[in-house]
Amino acid sequence: MCTGKCSHFIALALYPLAAISILCNIVLFFPDASVKYAKDGHITEEVKYMGGLVGGGLMVLTPAIYIHQTGVQGCCANRCGMFVSIVFAAMGVVGALYSFLVAVLGLKNGPLCTMHSVSGWVIPFNDSDFSYLNDKQQWALCREPRNVVSFNTGLFATLMATNGIQIILCAIQMINGLFGCLCGTCMDKGPL
Repeated sequence: MCTGKCSHFIALALYPLAAISILCNIVLFFPDASVKYAKDGHITEEVKYMGGLVGGGLMVLTPAIYIHQTGVQGCCANRCGMFVSIVFAAMGVVGALYSFLVAVLGLKNGPLCTMHSVSGWVIPFNDSDFSYLNDKQQWALCREPRNVVSFNTGLFATLMATNGIQIILCAIQMINGLFGCLCGTCMDKGPL
């Protein structure tokens, strides 16, 4: 496969992944499909870091747009354009890695919720080392927002998977960009 076609393929794969990251982060602001928790500031701290919106979203979408252009003949499909795509792909790796780490922290610490036995808002699984994820009986400790543990677990796990794929694709583009910079994009030059 040519480096230009590979760039085109990578960019097309990054677009929906960036959209999924942005969507997951936005949905995380509304546990129990209610705006009252976000309005009152009762949402999980890692959601406020906006890893999916900024890291896996905008910091991957920007390189995807440029990388897509390196796959288009007559635009950036040249050695210099491929070199710049390495820098943009590195930016995508950093953004996706940031989002991935925030999602890991979100899973490790668990959600912010009210409990039956404690008054006020607490993070009951903060020191659990992921053990609460395997014990669904512990999930019932959180009273409000309803089903917040499964809500956060599903969305943070989706972010982790999405960001893992983004990291791999951007790393491949960095290698592809290096080959394109050294060898050219092998676009069809037309008849000689």
